[in-house]
Amino acid sequence: MRSDILLEMTGIYKSFPGVRALENASLRVGQAEVHALIGQNGAGKSTMIKILTGAYRRDQGSVQLAGSSVDFRSPQAAQTGGVSTIYQEVNLVAYRSVAENIFMGREPKRFGLIDWKRMNSEASRLLERFKISIDVTQPLNVYNIAIQQMTAIARAVSVRTRLVVMDEPTSSLDDAEVEVLFSVIRQLKSEGVSVIFVSHRLDELYVVCDFVTIMRDGQTVLESPISEIGKLELVARMLGRDLNEVQREGQTGFEKQAAPPNAAVRLEARDLQRGRSLRGVNLNVKTGEIVGLAGLLGSGQTETARVLFGADQLTSGQIEFDGLTQRFQNPGDAIRAGIGLCSEDRKLEGIIPYLSVRENLTLALLPQLAKNGVVDKTKQAEVVEKFIERLGIKTSSPDQPIRELSGGNQQKVLLARWMCLNPKLLIIDEPTRGVDVGAKAEIQKLIQELANDGLSVLLISSELEELNEGSDRVVVLRDGQSVSELGYDAISQEAMMRAMAHGVNDRGNGVEASI
Repeated sequence: MRSDILLEMTGIYKSFPGVRALENASLRVGQAEVHALIGQNGAGKSTMIKILTGAYRRDQGSVQLAGSSVDFRSPQAAQTGGVSTIYQEVNLVAYRSVAENIFMGREPKRFGLIDWKRMNSEASRLLERFKISIDVTQPLNVYNIAIQQMTAIARAVSVRTRLVVMDEPTSSLDDAEVEVLFSVIRQLKSEGVSVIFVSHRLDELYVVCDFVTIMRDGQTVLESPISEIGKLELVARMLGRDLNEVQREGQTGFEKQAAPPNAAVRLEARDLQRGRSLRGVNLNVKTGEIVGLAGLLGSGQTETARVLFGADQLTSGQIEFDGLTQRFQNPGDAIRAGIGLCSEDRKLEGIIPYLSVRENLTLALLPQLAKNGVVDKTKQAEVVEKFIERLGIKTSSPDQPIRELSGGNQQKVLLARWMCLNPKLLIIDEPTRGVDVGAKAEIQKLIQELANDGLSVLLISSELEELNEGSDRVVVLRDGQSVSELGYDAISQEAMMRAMAHGVNDRGNGVEASI
């Protein structure tokens, strides 16, 4: 039975220039309840939390806490009002003591001076509630991330909070540390404190949460006791799919066809490990093949792309490229070997907005275009003209700033940046996100043409129909592990969703995390 409602957010709207982030969204959290808030990138979770905690102002809607209307003007006001937030990245001061971090801004005083003895004593007492016994006079950075998380929780509890928001609290913790965190959450619940638990790890939700709210495209699409909704339906709702009617094929610019069966293996990745983000990724890509990489938000797709490209370093595992074992120390090593990466965040990691189309397109090619530090403008112009024409990039001139182009045309410039290097493998992370329908089909058709010409492609996408229609094989990741490989004839949206939900590997064995 649902307990009394502590928090009720209804009819929430929020717009930013050109974007509606929330539309009639809602969130209800009961007293002494652990409530999961989930959704893919852009679903509206963060905006909803920021409105609750006073970081953003809502355009419309109401927020009630313990039956009273509230309108927090800042995170500090929210904390004073009983709502504390613990962020994914611990936002404390690493070089100050644990006790100072817990009581920062609220230090106990005696005769106008900080009462250090009392502060240290109370900090120790707070942490002991969570079975943490440490020297609270030591700087925070001498302790691991789990202790830092517990310090953040102790700080939240010390202000007599009624509701704690935990944003991806387990992302940096190992399994033993996750267990400690969950015991703390259960203790908070037993003391009457409610918790909003934001996480992309499905198994964790079923271990610790009572209710779940799913958001998609700025709207609340489901609120349910978590015991009454299965993992497959949870995944389907997050992705906007009907379990009984998966979208038909033919919705993309891909023309699905199998890659040559006897093509040589271009890339082989074995047991890739990096902290908790990658915990055993296995995949291979053959010449002229498009391999899809599927998974929910936070499953490890982008992290896999970054280690393959040398942007991040592996803890362990092996990468073979063209039959040679590689250990790329940086992206430059990967580029010289013949690998290109179109990253997920086009604006942050792709384009240089104030440079021209010409400069952006030839950025990676500059070492080949320059002699004694001077760029050969004639060769550069030839390359730019060739790829503007081949890709149909709509621009007033090669000297137009790339920031003035549409999203689809910006993405074409980034594809051209790698094509002019004639790479052997192109890793493409969310190639059609944020582009219009026409440009989307053009980009998909281009990727298909590149593969037909012999380019190996690792395609990362959150759109199942794009993977379904564009891939020769699909590898599904779940919580940083490869859990399923679907051959050409086995690829379907339902098969991908089942692997995301239940973690079935290519041998049919369950590999669900044990927590």
